[in-house]
Amino acid sequence: MPKGKCFLLDTHIWVWLLNGDSQIQQSAVFSHMVGASRKNALYISTISIWEVAMLEAKGRITFSTGITSWINDAISAPGLQVVQLLPDISIDSTHLPGQFHGDPADRIIVATARFLKCPLITVDGKILSYAKEGFLNAISLR
Repeated sequence: MPKGKCFLLDTHIWVWLLNGDSQIQQSAVFSHMVGASRKNALYISTISIWEVAMLEAKGRITFSTGITSWINDAISAPGLQVVQLLPDISIDSTHLPGQFHGDPADRIIVATARFLKCPLITVDGKILSYAKEGFLNAISLR
């Protein structure tokens, strides 16, 4: 369980961060993400690994090093922790309060943020709308 300020990265934020995307580095949240990584308090859900692999398998994203190498390097990034799919997270993902869409990966990511009690950094409009309803602490990258 993280202590102090932590952040969970949505899948796209994780990919953008590790690929050096300028919109991450120019965001107001970037320095907080760096600070969290120095405290080993920057997290991704294990489902994000699956999401990236699926995107690569469908040809929607490519990596010059190949998917296996990119994932292995990405999960070894300093200060980044992978949160396993725990029973509490699995159960919460099926019982989220309010109305949330049915995408299983998004549900698991939201449940992971709730479990960790960490803000979720995302640009996903559906997740940000859900957060506005008070069911999740989320921060928009934009």
